[in-house]
Amino acid sequence: MFTNSMLLTKVETSPPPSPTGVNNPRMQARHTAGAKRYKYLRRILRFRQMDFEFALWQMLYLFIAPQKVYRNFQYRKQTKDQWARDDPAFLVLLAICLCVSSIGFAIVLKLHIVAFFKFLLWVIFVDCIGVGLVIASILWFISNKYLRSSSSDKPQDVEWGFAFDVHLNAFFPLLMILHFLQLFFLKPVIVHDWFFSYFLGNTLWVIAIGYYIYITFLGYSALPFLKKTVVLLYPPMLGLFSLYVLSLLMHWNLSKGLMDFYEYRVL
Repeated sequence: MFTNSMLLTKVETSPPPSPTGVNNPRMQARHTAGAKRYKYLRRILRFRQMDFEFALWQMLYLFIAPQKVYRNFQYRKQTKDQWARDDPAFLVLLAICLCVSSIGFAIVLKLHIVAFFKFLLWVIFVDCIGVGLVIASILWFISNKYLRSSSSDKPQDVEWGFAFDVHLNAFFPLLMILHFLQLFFLKPVIVHDWFFSYFLGNTLWVIAIGYYIYITFLGYSALPFLKKTVVLLYPPMLGLFSLYVLSLLMHWNLSKGLMDFYEYRVL
């Protein structure tokens, strides 16, 4: 039989309960980067478990109000303890958009079937994924190394998965502008040697890349533990505008150069 003093001693020496599972090894394992990546990849072929309606909402609002998209990322952090997406629906829809836009490019460039598949593979694995891996890794390193606030009581790291999600968010408007909207003007206007041709083509490029930079900036500025994220906005925008002015002065048609490059690498 326990005495009162023995009960009191037992209560004082017992560890406090952990309702959130912070001290639970199983819960900690579930929140590791490897576990999150495995869960994400496991769902990539389970279409019935994907929320395509919400992914379409995100794609729409990346054009009209991208700030609202990142508010959802904040909500995910509060409810699921991660910033990165756990639903691959957005990635699947983006892949579909890449395929459709590539068909449009193949028609405009008059590519044969083998060249089309080479073009499609290049767009997906180099332009989207390959470039995204490089940009996401660079910004992930910079943000964790130089932009984290030291005043926080609980230091947090930028998840690499979130950095790649930011790239995918920013890539979608760029894709729609350069691989969809631009197609309607390529043959009738942009490929010619008129001033309006390279003015229109280069302006579309500036809008697309400027959108990419802005949405990338919004993504990192949405993280409350980062500081001075404006360095991801103003210097790149200044460099982009300078390149735009220089391209007009040099009569450099960026869109025509892109078409020639695409034809060169697939033929």
